[in-house]
Amino acid sequence: DRLYRTGDLVRWLPDGDLEYIGRNDFQVKIRGYRIELGEIENAMLQFPEIQQTVVLAKERETSDGSSKYLVGYYILEEGVSITDTYLIDELGKVLPDYMVPISFVQMDSFPLTV
Repeated sequence: DRLYRTGDLVRWLPDGDLEYIGRNDFQVKIRGYRIELGEIENAMLQFPEIQQTVVLAKERETSDGSSKYLVGYYILEEGVSITDTYLIDELGKVLPDYMVPISFVQMDSFPLTV
């Protein structure tokens, strides 16, 4: 009869079981690794060309079921351009392979509402 603070959100069901609702932080689990999306965002913000960034975990259906992957969205300084290959190579120097997004999307601005 012990509870641990794990970051998981659950609720008690009337029959006494627990129902998993989600996480109360920005960690995601991909290929068995717990990843804090904010760490990737902070690494991307170290590029002087990048003004803002958001990293999201996406899911796609495959023949084997579904798989999760990371996508990095970013806004560049005006008049600057960078390539996905450059981002992948440079992030690979400061992050483990499993934390480097496989896809990047350059945005003009981020939506301010969900």
